[in-house]
Amino acid sequence: MITPKKTRVFQVRDNLFYFIIHEIPKVQEKSILVITSKIVALAQGRVVSAEKIDKTSLVRHESKRVIQTPWCLLGYRDGEWSANAGIDESNARDQFILLPRQSMKTAHELWMQLKKQYKVSSLGIIITDTRTVPLKKGTFGTAVGYAGFDGLKSYIGKKDMFSRTLRMTRVNAADSLACAAVFAMGEGNEQMPLAIIQDAPISFWKKNQRAMPLRIDPKKDLYAPIFRK
Repeated sequence: MITPKKTRVFQVRDNLFYFIIHEIPKVQEKSILVITSKIVALAQGRVVSAEKIDKTSLVRHESKRVIQTPWCLLGYRDGEWSANAGIDESNARDQFILLPRQSMKTAHELWMQLKKQYKVSSLGIIITDTRTVPLKKGTFGTAVGYAGFDGLKSYIGKKDMFSRTLRMTRVNAADSLACAAVFAMGEGNEQMPLAIIQDAPISFWKKNQRAMPLRIDPKKDLYAPIFRK
């Protein structure tokens, strides 16, 4: 079950931790708190006035590599490609909102703080953004940072419904949950930057550990031959 939360408007340099606990005073055990990356970026001051720099220059500054397309620049940063390097103008009041810094580290820090605040032993954190994929229309939610649970759900070694042993199947749980949550939270004027997911079939951490990055070495990616061409 996904419950999005309508909140006040988050301002630049607001304290993210206090914002969260004010808007969501308590959570149940085995809940996942979903946070849009936009308010994480605002909390970090990752905004630039649209009057001071043009978007193309900003994308190039924020990206390790850039590819020009007829529609936008594709920017490569933090191990993945995204339109305009994830820089967002929507709901930004004549500003460019950049991607947050160190989203995985931020998710882990929030996980430690909020577990203590909420007095729960099992808690998940997901920081979301939106992406596109080749050859499909529309955007979808993805996890740019997460903590508190296993991001991959492995079926390797298990049997399918006809007793065939699965050898390759691993479900990206973090991105799957992020996708569903972002759809519920909305992308327009809904003003719902937070959500709670309950009853998700995932494995919560039993101790303090670090989340495993879900990105793949470009040379080992399934689609590498297409990219090379």
